[in-house]
Amino acid sequence: MRTEPTDTWATRVREAGLRATPGRVVTLRFLDSHPHSTTAQVHAGICTELPTISLQSVHNVVNDLSVCGLLRRIDLPGTGGARYETDHADNHHHIQCVACGRLEDVECAIGAAPCLTPSPVDGMSTILSAEITFRALCDDCARTRAHSTAPAVAAPSSRLTTGTTTRSDLHD
Repeated sequence: MRTEPTDTWATRVREAGLRATPGRVVTLRFLDSHPHSTTAQVHAGICTELPTISLQSVHNVVNDLSVCGLLRRIDLPGTGGARYETDHADNHHHIQCVACGRLEDVECAIGAAPCLTPSPVDGMSTILSAEITFRALCDDCARTRAHSTAPAVAAPSSRLTTGTTTRSDLHD
């Protein structure tokens, strides 16, 4: 579990041009030790320290911190809401269990940011980042499904898809 000192987070908030309010600092500290949390999870995690903070205020805080670059917003299919983390500049990707929603970091496949280079597109020559979400079945969910009476999960395709790019397309 990571945790940055409160004064470090306050300094980073000020350097980003925002006031270092208790809500912003406590949210950053919580997300540093609980990456991939939803806004509701952040609210539940900080409300003992800030009992008067509303869920709407937490939404505003994570939005402000994402816009100024202190948080990375992760939008995943089928999760019902964004997740947030403080690791935003290291060019890592994610793997998500399609059964339980578990989300883990995956280091960049090869090279420096961005670690994937798309085929050329006219007028889009400066690539800033590449975000990949691998969708999988975690070992716990695979074991549960193997021992249940529910229908078996279809065998995974050899072409993992994320958006419109497939894993095999990345090497063509």
